[in-house]
Amino acid sequence: MHDSQTGRSAIRTAWLVVALLVPVALLNYLDRQMLASMKFSVMGDIRDIASDTNWGIMLAQFKWVYAIFSPIGGYLADRFSRRWIVCSSLFVWSAITWWTGHADSYQTLLWTRTAMGISEALYIPAALALIVDYHTGATKSRAVGIHMAAIYLGIILGGFAGFVADSPALGWRFAFTVTGILGVLYSLPLLFLLKDPPRIGGESAGPRPSPWATLRTLATSPSYLVLAVYFTLVAMPGWMMKDWMPSMLKNQFNISQGIAGVSAGLYVNLAGFGGLFLGGWMSDRWVRRNVRGRTFVSAIGMALLIPALYGLGHSPSLGVAIVFLSLFGLGFGLFDCNNMPILAQLARPEMRATGYGIMNFLSVSIGGFADIAVGKLNDRGAAFETILGVGALLVAVNAVLILLVRPKPELTPELQGA
Repeated sequence: MHDSQTGRSAIRTAWLVVALLVPVALLNYLDRQMLASMKFSVMGDIRDIASDTNWGIMLAQFKWVYAIFSPIGGYLADRFSRRWIVCSSLFVWSAITWWTGHADSYQTLLWTRTAMGISEALYIPAALALIVDYHTGATKSRAVGIHMAAIYLGIILGGFAGFVADSPALGWRFAFTVTGILGVLYSLPLLFLLKDPPRIGGESAGPRPSPWATLRTLATSPSYLVLAVYFTLVAMPGWMMKDWMPSMLKNQFNISQGIAGVSAGLYVNLAGFGGLFLGGWMSDRWVRRNVRGRTFVSAIGMALLIPALYGLGHSPSLGVAIVFLSLFGLGFGLFDCNNMPILAQLARPEMRATGYGIMNFLSVSIGGFADIAVGKLNDRGAAFETILGVGALLVAVNAVLILLVRPKPELTPELQGA
């Protein structure tokens, strides 16, 4: 009876952790997506931005700083309190969001995006590692999927920021100021409610490895290296969808900034919710019978992105484009809910945040180069379908790569308990 009560309490605590992190994940991506959705208002107000190339450089600067600090944030989360890292990260990036709303020059915006990159880089590795710390059974993909759903919701809400920016009574500065204040306020009670998991059994016990031992272990794992490349190649279409799709849709279909922002963020992410929950359910069931269940679901998601990108590039109208945006969201959801759970099948708990941080470093770095490339292509009048076609080719390679990953049965308790 006591064991049964303990088990139910552990399950409640595991899901409480997810619930507490949902608002943080939402704010993490809301703060980023608002800038893309309000691009024309920001450029109209801060005239020294001047060109799409400069805008791309600003987006890339955030990504490169974020990338550099992601492995550092991951390693800190493997060595110190994940709770403190999550809460301090939220507090700092929310204060910087408030500062962004008061920027008056391109140089100031560059500084705010740099500081935002440092503070936000600490969050994702720590949060995802904390979730899989608590979800030790066959609920990993569903738990991560719910957390990722909050990110998608943040992107959706960020899409509506274009309407806020267009409103004479509000404006783009109002959006950043209010969002920053909300994040700072939530970070304070979160510090008291969120808890680090107790060390139990042999999985998390024992001395923590040094940075070099962690890097050596990850670098000598072929499956981890393949997963890192897989995670990285999808960065170009993934970041392009978040950073450039609002302005690309506006230019392609001659629509307003507000409609473009909503169209780029709403439908793809609503479909993404379906992909996250479907992918989490499929993966958590499949992995009980086959150690590669999660990688198979991720491969299905990647395969859906190929026709989505090709069709989006050749859409004759916004309505058709929305259909392919939705297909992209469905496939990306299957991919997104499985990355940390697959990593958990390759690396021990004390290395998972570092491993994810390295993957973030590679992925976001490539995303930064993609931002500059898209900016230059836009300035030179490149066709919509050409830009998206390159993304479709990368995704096709990825659909094969994920099938080369070989999860470890000894790190898959869901399979052992079946």
